[in-house]
Amino acid sequence: MTDHPTFSPDLLSGKRILITGGGTGLGRGVARHLVDHGAEVHLWGRRETILAEAAQEASAGREGAVHYHTVDVRDYDNVDETMGRIWDEHGPLTGVLNNAAANFIAQTEELSPRAFSAITGTVMNGSFHTTHAAGKRWIAEGLRGSVLSTLTTWVWTGSAFVVPSAMAKAAVHSMTMSLAVEWAKYGIRINAVAPGPIPTDYAWEMLNPTDKSSVGATQADQIPAGRTGTVEELANLTMFLLSDACDYLTGQTIAMDGGQMLAGPGTFAGLTSLTNADWKQIKETSKAASEASKAQRTV
Repeated sequence: MTDHPTFSPDLLSGKRILITGGGTGLGRGVARHLVDHGAEVHLWGRRETILAEAAQEASAGREGAVHYHTVDVRDYDNVDETMGRIWDEHGPLTGVLNNAAANFIAQTEELSPRAFSAITGTVMNGSFHTTHAAGKRWIAEGLRGSVLSTLTTWVWTGSAFVVPSAMAKAAVHSMTMSLAVEWAKYGIRINAVAPGPIPTDYAWEMLNPTDKSSVGATQADQIPAGRTGTVEELANLTMFLLSDACDYLTGQTIAMDGGQMLAGPGTFAGLTSLTNADWKQIKETSKAASEASKAQRTV
């Protein structure tokens, strides 16, 4: 797939959109498309160096269109304080993209409480904290707003070997449906997207760290469309949902996976064939990738 214009370049003109987990992966890729279509974008993440690089990349051609803030979405006080600074220094947000995530494949019996909390805290708690901090301000000021969360099709099927992520994303799916009803009267829309496999550097390492783990949900040969998705395709759906083109759409999680869930489903069930030795190798490879990522936060 190649980049090609789909929407008017001013589709998001006047929009101010926050992307959590915006320094890497899907958040970083989508940010550029939002800026290209007129939005002011705010990126949140924990690694300032990576955020600065992502902001510079996304704002190419539109100086001052992207701002970044170091935020741990698991910490509500940190989220609320930074949300207040955006409101005071830049003006109210019009949209929030809950994209911050943490995940890796593992045998559930070997997970530590710390690992479980790291994943669920980022996905479930972080999505709620960010949604709440923006939503309460929209309500207090009588403003309309839109929240979009990045989920997976596991919210309908579950998935072995990524249990904390499957649980946490299912919780955000429930939040999407619940708040859509509660906040519709305020003109606040709550939706989610559930993309199929879209290759990004770090996430791909954690979910597909070795040749043996390639029987999981990341493989193109398990997708009826015969390929993985692209960031551009995800960005197109994201822009539509954050635009003014679908004010009547709320409470929905939209699967965009090339038919994978309907044919599969797209889970990691195939990893049941792995041996303990295979899992040891996966654990070592994932740990090395995680340590490399942590090292970047201190740069």
